[in-house]
Amino acid sequence: MTAIHLQDTTTLHNGVKMPWFGLGVFKVEEGPELVNAVKTAIQHGYRSIDTAAIYQNEEGVGQGIREGIEAAGIRREELFVTSKVWNSDLGYESTLKAYETSLEKLGLEYLDLYLIHWPVEGKYKGAWKALETLYKEGRVKSIGVSNFQIHHLEDVMKDAEINPMINQVEYHPRLTQKELQSFCREQGIQLEAWSPLMQGELLDNEVLAEIAKKYNKSTAQVILRWDLQNGVVTIPKSTKEHRIAENASVFDFELTKDEMEQIDSLNQNLRVGPDPDNFDF
Repeated sequence: MTAIHLQDTTTLHNGVKMPWFGLGVFKVEEGPELVNAVKTAIQHGYRSIDTAAIYQNEEGVGQGIREGIEAAGIRREELFVTSKVWNSDLGYESTLKAYETSLEKLGLEYLDLYLIHWPVEGKYKGAWKALETLYKEGRVKSIGVSNFQIHHLEDVMKDAEINPMINQVEYHPRLTQKELQSFCREQGIQLEAWSPLMQGELLDNEVLAEIAKKYNKSTAQVILRWDLQNGVVTIPKSTKEHRIAENASVFDFELTKDEMEQIDSLNQNLRVGPDPDNFDF
């Protein structure tokens, strides 16, 4: 079932409800622009905010959350906040410590979702054990991974007590990740898209522009709608108020089966980010 409004949620395999749509803050530096973007998104009805330790902006995100909650007159419990442990902190003890640091910077008492950012060989299993500990202690509502391929997921699940609830990966019409999505679906792991707009590279694509014209929508809106109709959680990044509002205006039209297939056929297995099987950071 496709989300029909901005605050619609998908239920993760542990029963936690996660919004289908959220705000990403990758590459948004600390400062008023960041605080304002988070606050604005919350005021516009967004209920999911995604950051990471490596973005070095958790403090500003925390401030934006506090200001947004106050401005929108909602409670912290109504928000879904995600952060991620960076590669240099992977390992049992260091991941536990990294979690505390993220909480402190964000000024929060818990996270709704904590992810392992990249599958660093030999290190992600210890980190997963730490995430399980945090989860069992009730310090975090749900746990997951990011940038994991099928073989990474199989490796983690072989020894896991708790399977990942989310796998956040690069996902857009040039990288449709069909096999990975099928695998995640079978395992009850919700797929989530980062860089859904391919960092702007798809915005003048003719096929997408043609579909957008039909619905009087932008190319970005068509892509984000495609994510949702594919059952993929999506977190587009923007700092501009009109774009934050526009990105979320994707619940008043529906792509046909043919249009979905047309967009699927743009796949070239093309990444704008690093390859999870071949990265060195």
